[in-house]
Amino acid sequence: MTIRQHRQHIPPVSVGTTSIGGGHPLMIIAGPCVVEDHGVCVEVAQEVGRVCRDLGLGYVFKASYDKANKTIKGSYRGPGVASGIDALQAVKKAADVNVTTDVHEPEQCMEAAEVADLLQIPALLSKQIDLIKAAAATGKPVNIKKGQFTAPWEMSNVLSRLSDEGFENTMMTDRGYMFGYQTMIVDMRGLQIMSTIGKPVIFDASHTVHGNDTILSGTNLKHRDFIRPLARSAVANGIDGLFMEVHPDPDKALSDGAGTLALKDVEAVLKDIVAVDRAVAGQAT
Repeated sequence: MTIRQHRQHIPPVSVGTTSIGGGHPLMIIAGPCVVEDHGVCVEVAQEVGRVCRDLGLGYVFKASYDKANKTIKGSYRGPGVASGIDALQAVKKAADVNVTTDVHEPEQCMEAAEVADLLQIPALLSKQIDLIKAAAATGKPVNIKKGQFTAPWEMSNVLSRLSDEGFENTMMTDRGYMFGYQTMIVDMRGLQIMSTIGKPVIFDASHTVHGNDTILSGTNLKHRDFIRPLARSAVANGIDGLFMEVHPDPDKALSDGAGTLALKDVEAVLKDIVAVDRAVAGQAT
C-alpha cells in the first residue's frame, strides 16, 4: 500500500475547524517562527488563510510564544507564555483561523490549550514523555515533531505510549535528519516508514533546509530556496500536511529567517503542491 492509499484509511484528526488524514485535503501549518508584531502575524494568517481557502486546503496558523532552545545570547525567544497566548488569541479572532504553538513544559499545556487548536511538541523534546502526555491530557490534538536525531521507526514507540493511555488524536512531523555538523538532510523514505504507524504525517519544509552557509558558497542560492522543491517532493510521497514558516520579509524575521518562505511566494508554492497532489491522485490539474 502506498502512503497515498494509506492516507485514505487512517483515522482523521480534527484540528479546530479543519481535519487531517482520512482522505481530507492537505493541511497547511504556517506562520512566523515566533510571535512577532501583531500586524505581521495577522497579515500572514489572513493571506495564507485566503490562499488555503481558495485552493481547498486546511489551514492552521503557527507561531511560538517562546523558543526555549535559543542558546545565542540576545536571540529573540518570543513574548513569553502569557503575552504570547494572548497574541495568538488576537490573531485567531482577527483572521478567523485555527492556531497552534509549541509547548515546552507540562505546566504550560493547559494554558496553551485554552487558545490553541493543536499543541506542538518541539523536535528537541520529542522523547519527553511527561510533556507529551500532559499535552494529550488537555484533550487537544498533539503534533509531535520527530527529533533530527530520531529514526522514523522510533516514532512508533512514542505514539504507542499515548495510545496505551487512550490518547489517539496525534500526528507526526518529519523535520529531517542531521548530516554532519549544522546541516540537515531529508530521507523521503522516512515519510513512507512513518505512515505505517497509522497517524497523519506532516513534512516540515522549513527546518529541513537549515544548513551551514559554506555549503552554498559559490552559488546565488539561499537555504529557503530549497523549501519549494522539498515540499513538492514530500507531497508527491502522499503526506497529509505541510509545515512552513512564513514571513512578509524573511530577512527581517526575528527568528529562523534562513528557513522562512516569503509571504509573497506562498500562493505559488501552494498551487504547486496542489498540482502535485492531484497528479499523484490521478486527478486533472
